Amino acid sequence: MPSMIRFDARRRTLIAGTIGSFATLAATGAATGTAIAAALPATPRQTAGPFYPDVPPLDRDNDLVRVQGRAARAAGAVTHVFGRVRDTAGRPLPGARVEIWQCDANGRYIHTSDARRGGRDENFQGHGETVTTADGGYRFRTIRPVPYGSRTPHIHFAIHGPGFGRLVTQMYIAGEPRNDRDFLYRRIGGPERRRLLTVDLRPRPDLEAAALGGRFDIVLG
Repeated sequence: MPSMIRFDARRRTLIAGTIGSFATLAATGAATGTAIAAALPATPRQTAGPFYPDVPPLDRDNDLVRVQGRAARAAGAVTHVFGRVRDTAGRPLPGARVEIWQCDANGRYIHTSDARRGGRDENFQGHGETVTTADGGYRFRTIRPVPYGSRTPHIHFAIHGPGFGRLVTQMYIAGEPRNDRDFLYRRIGGPERRRLLTVDLRPRPDLEAAALGGRFDIVLG
């Protein structure tokens, strides 16, 4: 049985490590022989939405499934989201602060104005943050997002990159039938741009028993 990845909220341990290997993209200049870094498409920007936490939780690490001081874990399918933050030249951006926030399994955000029906899952952190490693890597342990109202499942991201300011965007799930009916998903643009924000979540027993996992790389530019 695969071993459980441990997330120590009390120590605010950053779980990132080396996430995959990165091969430098380069093209040889025909006239000068100079290697020119290939440009990566920048991650599309999206709205922060109405439910960015107005009172962020005291527990704000990168494990949203466990809340410090509570024995039970959050309801929902445990999901690992990981990737790298780079610039359009492909250079990793260490020290960038990455935030995520999303609704719980009941469709509720940790926001005082979210008055939809159903109680909020007090075992779900709702908001988390981490800092990228030397190779730009980040990782979160959360739950698979659920739909609510007219919105397809999504996770909000905010990236504060050195020299790049703040990028706000949203991550969507590949194969979700609601995607094409979601007004913000449609605003992303054509298929190529949509793919930049759409992640394939698959079973990842190598990370944690019965967990899902998906890679979401972010390019600031």
